[in-house]
Amino acid sequence: MTSVAQTDLDSLAGAYASEGFALVRGLFEEPELKQLHEVLLRFHHSWRAANTQFYEARAINSAYLTDTEHLNIEDRRVLFRLLGDRRIESILRRIFPGPAAFMNTQLFFNPVNPKQPNYWHRDIQYTGEPEDVQREELNSINVLHMRLALMPEPGLELVPGSHKRWDTEEEYCVRMEQGGKKSFDDLPNTAAVAMARGDLLVFSANMLHRGLYGKDRLAFDMLFCDPLERLVKYVRPSCLPEEKDFEVIANPAPFLETIRIRKLAGL
Repeated sequence: MTSVAQTDLDSLAGAYASEGFALVRGLFEEPELKQLHEVLLRFHHSWRAANTQFYEARAINSAYLTDTEHLNIEDRRVLFRLLGDRRIESILRRIFPGPAAFMNTQLFFNPVNPKQPNYWHRDIQYTGEPEDVQREELNSINVLHMRLALMPEPGLELVPGSHKRWDTEEEYCVRMEQGGKKSFDDLPNTAAVAMARGDLLVFSANMLHRGLYGKDRLAFDMLFCDPLERLVKYVRPSCLPEEKDFEVIANPAPFLETIRIRKLAGL
């Protein structure tokens, strides 16, 4: 595993290219984390109240945090400011071969049932695309997670290098629950990445990974992707900044890319 200090972001691109992930430490100051943490707790409280049955049954994350449903204007602007931060831009420039587009936000937490199993997956398996297309797009479609931990947590378990190759027979049987395997069965050659408050885990959504539950898990995910219609068509318009919100966004490019592609597609 590669751990990257704030002052050594240039090594991030190499680590990401070879392993599919890198851990960045010390990127944000404590006052920034405190403000973000407060906003996330307000969102989580409102979201739980609106999704009680789902939360208590099996939820491990929520999404669309920049929507207008659960947060006021000022809280949404805290999130927009972070998503458009120059430090985030610096990481995007080191990873994406071209422009990056804003895709979504998520909040990860522990399931109510402490015995609920986690599961191996690639995000690409949920696109609805045929498997042969998934194989083809594994190396050509870029979707990036930036996961910022607000509390110390076990983090994620990943299969290094799996963002560039398809599953082995064992990995496939586990991920797709075939041959008597379960998606929560252990796999060989994995890396478990524990996270401290303020750590930012940058990883490819295409790689084999699973969340590790425990402690007081609370992590904010920022998702970016290639500016393609088939990816940004799922973005909720209500999750995008309004004109006045751009005043607080240092790097508006990912939002503008999403807006541009959606407009061209008539979405």
